[in-house]
Amino acid sequence: MNTPAFIMFLGIVFVTLILTYFASKKTKNASEFYTAGGGLTGWQNGLAIAGDYMSAASFLGIAGAIALTGFDGFFYSIGFLVAYLVVLYLVAEPLRNLGKYTFADMIAARFNAKKIRGFAAMNTVTISIFYMIAQLVGAGALIKLLLGLSYTTSVLIVGVLMTVYVIFGGMHATSWVQIIKAVLLMGGTLIISMIVFAKFNWSITDMFAQMKTATPLKESDLIQFH
Repeated sequence: MNTPAFIMFLGIVFVTLILTYFASKKTKNASEFYTAGGGLTGWQNGLAIAGDYMSAASFLGIAGAIALTGFDGFFYSIGFLVAYLVVLYLVAEPLRNLGKYTFADMIAARFNAKKIRGFAAMNTVTISIFYMIAQLVGAGALIKLLLGLSYTTSVLIVGVLMTVYVIFGGMHATSWVQIIKAVLLMGGTLIISMIVFAKFNWSITDMFAQMKTATPLKESDLIQFH
């Protein structure tokens, strides 16, 4: 087991659980559970959305897609960002104007038929299951590599923590967890980027020149590229 990584992991979990405890004290109604009572600032919401966007599945999946398909994988990563804009304008604003918090709530308010409400609930559960499978697979793989635990144990740990954050803390806890994650990921990425950049004397041209010699293109690749 990697002791420093394990201690850091426990420290982050402890801090986020403390935040969840205090957030649970504020979560007393549906508005505070779903939207944090509208008390989050624009910067906080922006960091929380960034943390949600930079998930384990996104990091591993997009990195793998770029490694396997090149620039096409980069377009796949941009698709996530565009989807957020679609959700913002076509779903989030109408929900707020209607005074509801979920898409199923909006359908239930517009259509009173039980079949429609049941179909919306089924879709919600199905989409959530497939989404959580990708998240748990990525997070479980990372915990396994960092801490040296078994894959099953890693997935169970992540699943239990996610459930605790959502059920007890609501949007207050989940938002602050995502904010912490965004700060850690962006800060860590910046530090690693600076370390790599320093290896090439802080020169972008030198870095790309050495990258080109390290991964030369074959003639077939050049023909396919053109």
